[in-house]
Amino acid sequence: MLQVVGAAAFATSTGAVLAAEDAAPVAFQDGQYVLPPLPYDYNALEPHIDEQTMRLHHDRHHAAYVAGLNKALSELAAARKSGDFGLVKHWEREAAFNGSGHFLHCIFWTSMRPNGGGNPPDALAQALEADLGGVDAFKKQFSAAAAAVEGSGWAVLAYEPIAGQMRVLQAEKHQNLTQWGVVPLLVLDVWEHAYYLKYQNRRPDYIAAWWNVVNWDDVSRRLTAAKRA
Repeated sequence: MLQVVGAAAFATSTGAVLAAEDAAPVAFQDGQYVLPPLPYDYNALEPHIDEQTMRLHHDRHHAAYVAGLNKALSELAAARKSGDFGLVKHWEREAAFNGSGHFLHCIFWTSMRPNGGGNPPDALAQALEADLGGVDAFKKQFSAAAAAVEGSGWAVLAYEPIAGQMRVLQAEKHQNLTQWGVVPLLVLDVWEHAYYLKYQNRRPDYIAAWWNVVNWDDVSRRLTAAKRA
């Protein structure tokens, strides 16, 4: 039986707490995570993100995180059964890395849409004004954070429920040097596999183009759900 569950079903070491009703759907079948399909065609984000990149990114890279997560969870289950935890450090790391990669990618695909970009809805724009100085100020900070990620990683707009405010964060790899207890609202993958075929080493050009496919409605939905949680 194929189930679609919220990404909150698995706590990753990104420190991100995803509201179950808000999270990108994560396919789960017979005790295994399954790669969810893209919500649009591979070429739907052209010319900003090319079809070849989307195929490789989704079908190869994201699929590898799903496989790695399932493998790590299987090995940890076997360790619990046998009582042999000699490799627990390795498999916990694998679960954190691949699990975080899987769930961030699930959000990433829905963070974009064909004919996206433009201005956010009024309520989201007002929230960005209150928390981050306005839409333009947010976009500048988010773009700078994405460009400045050392090596591979992500830029993340997240809701921090204790303060009741949005924050711009970075994550190196998928799970390192970020903040616990937040709800991701918008994520940008700046691993080289996300842009190198089209943009080569011009990460800032990729970031600038990405704003043309941002799905502001998805961000608004996530923020509303995060505030309800």
